[in-house]
Amino acid sequence: MRAAPVHRLRRMLLCVGVVALSSLPHVSAHAIDVYPTAEQIQTALDQGEEAAQKGMSPDSFYVRFGVTDEVNPKGFLITKTSALSVMATHMALRGLQPSKADVIQVLEDKTMLISTVIFGNVRNFAVGSYMVLDQGGKTIKPVTVRFDAQADRSVVWPGSPRFKAKVVASFNYADFDPKAKTTITVYPATGGESIFSINFGEIH
Repeated sequence: MRAAPVHRLRRMLLCVGVVALSSLPHVSAHAIDVYPTAEQIQTALDQGEEAAQKGMSPDSFYVRFGVTDEVNPKGFLITKTSALSVMATHMALRGLQPSKADVIQVLEDKTMLISTVIFGNVRNFAVGSYMVLDQGGKTIKPVTVRFDAQADRSVVWPGSPRFKAKVVASFNYADFDPKAKTTITVYPATGGESIFSINFGEIH
């Protein structure tokens, strides 16, 4: 009986919260939404709640790329709408709902996170790794990059590749085209590279 008033209150708060963003240029829904509409925000939150009710993991909203097996490079990125769904799922699993401040914090984030898993044969192979985006010959550098200083054993250890490590970078939304075909390249300091192709324009 209390669900409807709560949803009405949340919709009201969201409408208030996105007023400041509504005057900004809007990116098509068939791309990474840098400025989601109130409807898209509400949909993302509702999807998170539904996922929690179904016992789904919050990471089901990650946008994944690369090979899905355990010994090849792969990764995921988190858009603003997927971040809202992830947050709503986490909170719903604890019997809570995102506040206006929680939502605004996600919407005002100026960077998009890209997380990758790469493989090597020495435990510290990921130290000093770097990540860049390429869009039609334009190279986009990250705002931040972090990596595992000590890699974990892979499932085939002591076989090759022996270790796996995370390399995570954030990219400023203002620096890349949110609807372009994109190449993500990770450069381990020990040499080599891991390359992923993804079309930002096909992300919803």
